[in-house]
Amino acid sequence: PGAGGQVIGVPGASLPWLLLFPFLPALLLAFTAFTRIAVVLFLLRQGLGSHTAPPNLVLMGLAVLLTIFVMSPALKTINSEAYQPYLSGALTFNEAAEQAAVPLKSFMLRQTRAEDLDLFIGDDKRINPKQADSVPLAALAPAFLTSELKTAFQIGFMVVLPFLVIDLVVAAVLTALGMIMLPPQLVSLPLKLLLFVTVDGWHLLVGSLLGSF
Repeated sequence: PGAGGQVIGVPGASLPWLLLFPFLPALLLAFTAFTRIAVVLFLLRQGLGSHTAPPNLVLMGLAVLLTIFVMSPALKTINSEAYQPYLSGALTFNEAAEQAAVPLKSFMLRQTRAEDLDLFIGDDKRINPKQADSVPLAALAPAFLTSELKTAFQIGFMVVLPFLVIDLVVAAVLTALGMIMLPPQLVSLPLKLLLFVTVDGWHLLVGSLLGSF
């Protein structure tokens, strides 16, 4: 009940969309750029050797914001061609869902490697990998996630490699000096942070992530 005893209801047209909210994390993973971005950000933190900075909440927040930016063209198309027509009664829920799937499938198909898609569609001649409409989500979603993980690990390798070199150099120097009781992490972490700040690492990383889509 609202003020004055009035009952605050949810418009019937919005109810099916609200029912999708519990599945939002799965949708983020399966149909958006979130997986690639989040994996790279966490690999960066692992490479730096800092297990708590940036904290998980900050990394997840940055991943969500970058995902919204990358997916904004598809989201605008979904809003104009599916959600708004559904609210106005021009489309049924099933029709709106089909319309909403088109820009998502187009985005996913552009990011999916042909060999990953072939792994899930097999020899089905009815499916044309070049046409998003003919590719079922049941095959496209796992192929997309497989490609995203591969791409994320490729980017992550390039991010972590300079930090690995620093770790090896620091460990070799400390061993040569006989300072085997000094944890290499205490020396390498400041050097990694100095390198990352000097090259404007956040700008380079975010720019590379956005440019990879």
